[in-house]
Amino acid sequence: MNRITIDQAQCGGRPCIRGMRIRVKDVLDMLAEGSTAEEILADYPDLEPADIRACLTYAATYFDHPVLVGP
Repeated sequence: MNRITIDQAQCGGRPCIRGMRIRVKDVLDMLAEGSTAEEILADYPDLEPADIRACLTYAATYFDHPVLVGP
């Protein structure tokens, strides 16, 4: 199952979790602000632990590219 979905008609085409209106960025922001996975799951009962892992995997994959720095 692909947990990260992108639909141009939903959330402006931003990556979401399983077709819900919970954006990958929102989950990543909560984690960056110090929320634990358990806290996020309690606040968003439709989420599953695998959804949070999928967000992290998506971010790691998305940012795995070379960064070119000028002279």
